[in-house]
Amino acid sequence: MTQSPTITVRPGRAGTRHGQGPAGPAAGGTRGLLMCGAVAGPLFVTVVVAQALTRPGFDLTRDAASLLDDGPWGWIQAANFIVTGLLLIAAAAGLRRTLRTGPGRRWIPRLLTIAGAGMVGGGVFHPDPSGGFPPGTAPGASAVASWHGVAHMVCGSTAFLALIAVCFVLAHRLAASGQRRAAACSRIAGVLCAVGVVTAGAPHGSLTLFTGVSLALLWVVIATARLIRQATP
Repeated sequence: MTQSPTITVRPGRAGTRHGQGPAGPAAGGTRGLLMCGAVAGPLFVTVVVAQALTRPGFDLTRDAASLLDDGPWGWIQAANFIVTGLLLIAAAAGLRRTLRTGPGRRWIPRLLTIAGAGMVGGGVFHPDPSGGFPPGTAPGASAVASWHGVAHMVCGSTAFLALIAVCFVLAHRLAASGQRRAAACSRIAGVLCAVGVVTAGAPHGSLTLFTGVSLALLWVVIATARLIRQATP
């Protein structure tokens, strides 16, 4: 049998049990924060796919998901970025309480916080219309033509790189505890996200990027769910 990453608490703290997280209201608060990580990925993916299927003129094989931030209905994707980012930051706070020992106990929450902040920035700063979307935009319009377009690109790139890194740090933690299959899945999610980022400018690169980022976010869901089970008294 493999052994799950050990979760311990700081000694001498009232209301705790040996080898478990805090008992009582503190434990409930931590589980609530971790649940935010379980919600973030499915929420982001579902909202993007729903818009891709209903927004006139949008094609996910040609248009970056970020472009949904533009146009009359752009507030939906802006809210999606911001809420997803805040959920990731909340999950990072829960992980900071939960991960007391072992590899990645500091960098997993830090990287998840960076990813969340980048997503929030992606919602605050709007990308420039490009590639014919929203309808009426010139097909050859540049994707980065203004300061807020540059800010959006920087925030998005930061979020993606942090997601890639957190997948590999999680893999290291899982491998150290003997969970080789889970560690391999974490590495694969990180690699696919990296491939999506690198090939974003290629034909159908917008779909590849969305797929890679989605897989990384959904892997965070799975990893967070494991920690929720471990934190439950």
